[in-house]
Amino acid sequence: MNEKEVLDALKKYREMDLKYEDGRILGSMCTKPHPISKKISEMFFETNLGDPGLFKGTKKLEDEVIQMMGNFLNNNNPFGYIISGGTEANITAMRTIKNISRKKGNKTTTVIIPETAHFSFEKAREMMDLQYIKPPLTDYYTMDVKYIKDYIEDNKNNKIDAIVGIAGCTELGTIDNIKAISKLAEENSIYLHVDAAFGGFVIPFLEDKYKLNNYNYEFDFSLNAVSSITIDPHKMGLAPIPAGGILFRDISFKKYLDVEAPYLTDIHQATLIGTRTGIGVASTWGVMKLLGEEGYKNIVSECMDKTYYLIKKAKEYGFKPVIDPVLNIVALEDENPSETCLKLREIGWYVSICKCVGALRIIVMPHIEKEHIDEFVEALASVKKN
Repeated sequence: MNEKEVLDALKKYREMDLKYEDGRILGSMCTKPHPISKKISEMFFETNLGDPGLFKGTKKLEDEVIQMMGNFLNNNNPFGYIISGGTEANITAMRTIKNISRKKGNKTTTVIIPETAHFSFEKAREMMDLQYIKPPLTDYYTMDVKYIKDYIEDNKNNKIDAIVGIAGCTELGTIDNIKAISKLAEENSIYLHVDAAFGGFVIPFLEDKYKLNNYNYEFDFSLNAVSSITIDPHKMGLAPIPAGGILFRDISFKKYLDVEAPYLTDIHQATLIGTRTGIGVASTWGVMKLLGEEGYKNIVSECMDKTYYLIKKAKEYGFKPVIDPVLNIVALEDENPSETCLKLREIGWYVSICKCVGALRIIVMPHIEKEHIDEFVEALASVKKN
């Protein structure tokens, strides 16, 4: 094949894909990246942060990106990486926990983790033979803090190695009471990891008028026990895939991740993926510099406004939300969400479902417009009639 034939063939495959701008992708936490990302991607497409000594400028960008994210997560001296996504970030955090536990001589590693945790934690459990304790959920679909407190007190001889809290859970967008959990973790010298893969680029920029009275929105390094945070620029940060993030409180945690790599310019490597492109790093840097704090505030506010618009329209058609929206995620009650989801796909609408409650799950990302919401609710109503 010549170049034209290759490109023409690829174009046909690409045309099979859904496009964010069509507004039919309603169940994804990713969105159309900021347009500047195309120019940046071309500039950095051959970089490899797996061998940072060869790409010193790109590595410097990564350090600056981690610092910028640390700043709005209330940490002036963070350590971390821009990696493939929230899955790698969460597994990296659990690997740190496992190695800390192993260094203490523990035979098992026990972690308190919510029922609503992302599936990446199940992968980590399988790989590292972790023991999970799952507290019951409250009426707001968050971990029961009293249960955690009682469990810690009742199991003094069976040391809890870590607690995982969620700031913007995948299914409902709920936020665990990280402040109360952090207090318990600090009092008992327990590692606390926060999965803010989605919420990390939402909560810090959320206007007070969108915050619910029954939720505590504190989740970051301002809380003393928080040791690591997962935060994904390729979600609400508007960076292109892959651009996930893992931040630690400081560089002291690096020793639990390092493995020897003597044939590279940096003889130790800590990330799970060795060869990793600098595109995510450079694009995140560029988008963050371009948008700034005000830009992200505007994006979050627009998404929240459309979230409330979706709920209003859904109620007009008789659909009920499971809870009031915590972030820009809506769960609509449904007796048979899997069936409804499949019927919607047949007519070109792509939502997802919740596993903790019978509901359809809709993520109101920046590519969703109000006219898309109008069309979707009408489509949902027609599907439920048939």
